[in-house]
Amino acid sequence: MTKDHIFEFFRRLAENNPSPETELEYGNPYQLLVAVTLSAQATDVGVNKATRALFAKVETPQQMLDLGEDGLKDHIKTIGLFNSKAKNVIAMARLLVDEHGGEVPQTREELVTLPGVGRKTANVVLNCAFGQETFAVDTHIFRVGNRTGICPGKDVVAVERAIEDNIPVDFQQHAHHWLILHGRYICVARKPKCKACLINDLCPFEEKTT
Repeated sequence: MTKDHIFEFFRRLAENNPSPETELEYGNPYQLLVAVTLSAQATDVGVNKATRALFAKVETPQQMLDLGEDGLKDHIKTIGLFNSKAKNVIAMARLLVDEHGGEVPQTREELVTLPGVGRKTANVVLNCAFGQETFAVDTHIFRVGNRTGICPGKDVVAVERAIEDNIPVDFQQHAHHWLILHGRYICVARKPKCKACLINDLCPFEEKTT
């Protein structure tokens, strides 16, 4: 895509959805950190079902420690890999209490030192909780970026760098949300909904559905 096409792509997405948000439900940065950690290899819908009752009880790392690993497992047992995720969430809470005063760090470098937190999780938290221009590249963004040519790359880091380089500054705050939602509901994996796509005329994808 040309720079003009990329600008128009995001202009249309912004016009259609000016303030996109994560579909994970949370009340504060710590709850978001937990929700994103739990969402690995799980759907946002499934995570939300599990965390509604959990977050009614747990708002801070200390409250998570008070709940304990077994108590946490009772809440998240419907989520895949819940045993290992529970261990990570409890270990994360301990580290937040002991080394960060119970507060969620606001740098990627600090976040990725927490158990269960990788670059993608850190970027989601930094963007959604703290308004930083970070890009959490998931399977949807990877697919959309390469199909459209907006931000191509052989791995998630390359796609993330392409987003930084190719997407106009005015759109970078919400870029990863627009791309995730576009990939989740329109530019889907097996049969993209090209007829319903806002940027069908701009997209160079050769195998468009009719």
